[in-house]
Amino acid sequence: MADLNHVVLIGRLTRDAELKYTANGQAVCKFSVAVNRRRKSGEQWVDEPNFFDVVLWGRQGETLNQYLVKGKQVGVDGELRQDRWEQDGQNRSRVEIVAANLQLLGGGASGGASSSYGGASNTGGSYNNGGAPRQDNAPVSAGDDGFTNDIPF
Repeated sequence: MADLNHVVLIGRLTRDAELKYTANGQAVCKFSVAVNRRRKSGEQWVDEPNFFDVVLWGRQGETLNQYLVKGKQVGVDGELRQDRWEQDGQNRSRVEIVAANLQLLGGGASGGASSSYGGASNTGGSYNNGGAPRQDNAPVSAGDDGFTNDIPF
């Protein structure tokens, strides 16, 4: 059986994202996400926050940095990476989530519709073949998607 390293989280940013560049010009966007875990303590349910550091590399990090503000809800899909180093004679380590896909969700400082980045795009609206948004109340003709005449009901 093969090893698996896959993480999916939905949470809120604890601070604004920081955008930096490596020596060779690669963009690195770093932020932290808080995810609540509900557990029962006695007779009551309590929320227990967990905090995760997330890294988003490249063009995706540059593009999304302006939208990643404190309080914004995001969905993160990625993998765990452990960094190890020595500092003052002590071995240190840190585990981060390297995001492969990030989805902006509703809520937070800017609110708004949900948008997906990194994989397939999902902007919450329907699009015709020309790429322009179609109004929800606009009639659908057979030429828009080619499937309306093939539906048996």
